Amino acid sequence: MITVRVPAKVNVQLGVGGLRADGFHDLANVFFAVALGDEVTARHGEGVTLTCSGPDAGSVPLDDTNLAARAARLLAAHHGIEPNVALHIAKAIPVAGGMAGGSADGAAALVACDALWGLDTPAGVLHELAAELGSDVPFALLGGVALGRGRGELLEPLPVTGTFHWVFAVADGGLSTPAVYGECDRLRAETGGHTDVEVPTPDADPALLAALAAGDPVALAKALTNDLQPAAVSLRPALADTLLAGTEAGALAALVSGSGPTTAFLVADAERAAAVAAALLASGTCRAAHATYGPVPGAAVLAG
Repeated sequence: MITVRVPAKVNVQLGVGGLRADGFHDLANVFFAVALGDEVTARHGEGVTLTCSGPDAGSVPLDDTNLAARAARLLAAHHGIEPNVALHIAKAIPVAGGMAGGSADGAAALVACDALWGLDTPAGVLHELAAELGSDVPFALLGGVALGRGRGELLEPLPVTGTFHWVFAVADGGLSTPAVYGECDRLRAETGGHTDVEVPTPDADPALLAALAAGDPVALAKALTNDLQPAAVSLRPALADTLLAGTEAGALAALVSGSGPTTAFLVADAERAAAVAAALLASGTCRAAHATYGPVPGAAVLAG
């Protein structure tokens, strides 16, 4: 039995370029791994089977649309072996919440199956397989803080000092990432243009990179951006109330996490994180609130 712990992510910068001819967008995506995470356990089995536990377990697909199952099959195919594994996901990352929970589980399954089957797959090959699974999967392997370019899969680790404290507010229901990108394109088209001809390719914000390197939460708060936030709030207007509730409770900054609908609040320290989480729950604008911290490492086998 092999258990792998894998972190959720928040995008401290999500710069979205214009719509490309292939339907994707160029990104300047600064991923930040946080201690809120899932655990994926792999045991020997017949074929690929999948079970799940946790608050959102009922929303997790248990078929081959799940990235954990797809990861097991992809790794086995790469090595020319039969994909015989029973996978269990202990779910803590919100489902369809903009924190890459499905991608995290795919990364964890790659690491767990590689260890269970004794394959010793090189890290570079695991990264390539992760990129085949999805744009956010490679970062879940890496962890820490990294700049993602292209569709987000081309990663450059970034220097960071110290620990930053966060609160994540979980909304009822999820948001479809393709729907949020589509709404982003629609809103941009209304105000001038949405294609990669009209919208410049984004780049990482130097002020944000400097704040991370210095370990300065106040400076980081001023630099947080998410180009998908207007689209997420357009599709789910109640998110504006959650963002306001967190800032009124003392967060340094608030933003939608990725494509939402989870909202993220940067706070000064662990004590403030607990207070903001309690205030968000009391506000009635979310169904759960989690105080956590980061950055943390990527998917890793738990000892013992």
